[in-house]
Amino acid sequence: MTTAEYNRCVDAHADGVYRFILKNIGDEERARDVVQESFSRMWEKSGEISFEKAKSYLFTTAYHTMIDDIRREKRNSRLNEAQSDTLTVNHGFSDLQEVLNAALNTLPEIQRVVITLRDYEGYPYDEIGEITGLSESQVKVYIYRGRVALKNYIGSLDRVI
Repeated sequence: MTTAEYNRCVDAHADGVYRFILKNIGDEERARDVVQESFSRMWEKSGEISFEKAKSYLFTTAYHTMIDDIRREKRNSRLNEAQSDTLTVNHGFSDLQEVLNAALNTLPEIQRVVITLRDYEGYPYDEIGEITGLSESQVKVYIYRGRVALKNYIGSLDRVI
């Protein structure tokens, strides 16, 4: 991949990668860091990547970088959680987007990732499989289970509105 192709890739895919990571992490600063690290890793391997495969490589790298960041954050937050004895839950939602984000956050990580890639970013099943390292049938199963869990969490729209 040439420098010009790399720059075109940055222009074309930076927003999509950021939305994908932000939707899964929920923290703008951490999402920016993950995206920056993903583009940095892609630049280091730019000689080995063809421009046609750049998008897939970028999302795969971003996914793995996000997983590493989540694991690192979990290790750091275990100490904080041990010190916190009480948790408060606020279910007073002001709009549908908040309800959807809260519902997505209840899902296991892999379900949240595949649903975000499919329903928010519009990826086909086979590309989601490439990005996450799952087979196409596993992707379909995780999406189905995630959607069922979201439906059960949200319930009826009357409760939301």
